[in-house]
Order: sequence, then structure tokens, then C-alpha cells
Amino acid sequence: GKHRIVIPCLGHFKEEYEKVSKLYMNNRIRTTKYTLLNFIPRNLFEQFHRIANLYFLFLVVLNWVPLVEAFQKEITMLPLIVVLTIIAVKDGLEDYSKYKMDKQINNLLTKVYSR
Repeated sequence: GKHRIVIPCLGHFKEEYEKVSKLYMNNRIRTTKYTLLNFIPRNLFEQFHRIANLYFLFLVVLNWVPLVEAFQKEITMLPLIVVLTIIAVKDGLEDYSKYKMDKQINNLLTKVYSR
């Protein structure tokens, strides 16, 4: 039949474990959506999938047209920037708490059966 080989990451098996483990995926848990590099673009992409944010963006763009300008350009941008910032901070804090929980779970000690 088929045999499964388990190499512990301990003591004198550590070098062999490192050689073999490069060939396979790890079993770490990752529930976060963002990384430091993709947080701003991905968060903005997700936020502009909401109709309300698209509406406010439309008002900002429309206000830059001189014939339609109702308010000062900066004042029209303020509500959109405030909403986007608050939601980004909330999403960032939630994702960071998921990151901490994932790190805690991934570093738990496990019991390995050994004869």
C-alpha cells in the first residue's frame, strides 16, 4: 500500500524537514484580505463597488465641470474623503485583528504521535 512519511521539525531532523518542506505548501491559516502593499488599491476598489460611494464620486466629478459647479470643489470632495477614510480605517483594524488571530492560531503547539 501507500505510505506516508512524516518528518518532525525537531532536533536532528530539522535539516531534512527544511529540504522536504520546500517542495510542499504549508498549512498556515490566512483569513486576511489585505497586505501592506495592496491595502489602499484593493480597499478603494471594494469601496467603489458601493452605489453610495459612486454617487458621491459622481458629484465630485460633476462639480469639476465649470458649467455645473454648485459648490467649491474642495467642499464637495470632503464627504467622500471622510467616508472613504473612516471605512478604510475600520477595514484595516478588522484585518489587523484577523492577522493577529491567524498568527496566534498558526503558532499553537500541536501534539505529534511518535512511537
